[in-house]
Amino acid sequence: MSNNLETLRQHGVSVWLDDLSRELTDSGELQRLVDAGVLGVTSNPTIFATALAKGDAYTDQVKELIAAGADTEEAVFQITTEDVRRACDVLRPVFDRTDGLDGRVSLEVDPRMAHDTAATEESARKLWAAVDRPNLYIKIPATVEGLGAISTAISEGISVNVTLIFSLDRYRAVMQAFLTGLEQAQQKGLDISKIESVASFFVSRVDSEVDKRLDAIGTDESKALRSKAGLANARLAYQAYEEVFATPRWQVLKEAGAKAQRPLWASTGVKDPNLPDTLYVTELVAPNTVNTMPGKTLDATIDHAEVTGDTIRGSYGESQAVLDDLERLGVSYTEVVDLLEREGVEKFEKSWTELLQTVTDELDRVKTQVEGK
Repeated sequence: MSNNLETLRQHGVSVWLDDLSRELTDSGELQRLVDAGVLGVTSNPTIFATALAKGDAYTDQVKELIAAGADTEEAVFQITTEDVRRACDVLRPVFDRTDGLDGRVSLEVDPRMAHDTAATEESARKLWAAVDRPNLYIKIPATVEGLGAISTAISEGISVNVTLIFSLDRYRAVMQAFLTGLEQAQQKGLDISKIESVASFFVSRVDSEVDKRLDAIGTDESKALRSKAGLANARLAYQAYEEVFATPRWQVLKEAGAKAQRPLWASTGVKDPNLPDTLYVTELVAPNTVNTMPGKTLDATIDHAEVTGDTIRGSYGESQAVLDDLERLGVSYTEVVDLLEREGVEKFEKSWTELLQTVTDELDRVKTQVEGK
């Protein structure tokens, strides 16, 4: 096991990989990363599209899908659920060893449904049944319409990774939706100790948008605030997590065996080359958290991250001051987080469209190849 990943684990941080492909699972590379201390995997449409566009790892399955008469939508469903199923199997020993806390693999609902509660609920059910692995997480976007779907999924015993969280207010609403789902599951007689959830709070995208606005202001004061908003926002999210999971409402559920919904730091790859490449890892260390990293950030973390311990608790006053200073300079927090959510959904929808096109191209390529023989 990597010393740095083990050190992070000792401080309460589970390191997950933000990448997934057939090649990653079948080559043994994912197993190697798990042996090094990686405890989970997240995926998204962009990751699947990239994987499909490389090599021929999917050719055999594509041939089977063509023979079965599958259209593009069905092919996407079958290919992505198979990738996730294989990754779940690699990570199952971690899941068993950690009593379900880690060893998880995330699969996203169709992002085109992000503003349709009922369609998201149905997609979550279908994906959960198709993968049929207890260590699956269904990713549901934290839109206003997504909140009800989160509660419904949790109430039906589906473990959920809530994604695309940018604002503190929305994060609090996500936690309340989680508690509501657990209460409903309990009323149905489900074993709520088996229901897990994480809430993916995005970090680097906040800095990218805020820093762009600070650069436009161009004063010494604005320059001094560059690259501080993302960490401040995430640290205040952890404060909100501590507050919600100390309430009487939570204590009742905890006594019944429920496990808290962990904060997950997403978008942790550094976008600004002038920043340390492990900034969103070493500066977001606290108990009961997850950090999902793209491969490049994971490699940097293993190689040279300097983990000094808890870097979140005790920073709340300073973090609030950063957001207050930004408001004073005319950088609207509400405007930034609302924009990032809209853009996040749009990016996921665009990635899904690209995934559909990639699969269409692959179906055509293999069909031509088969017919030419």
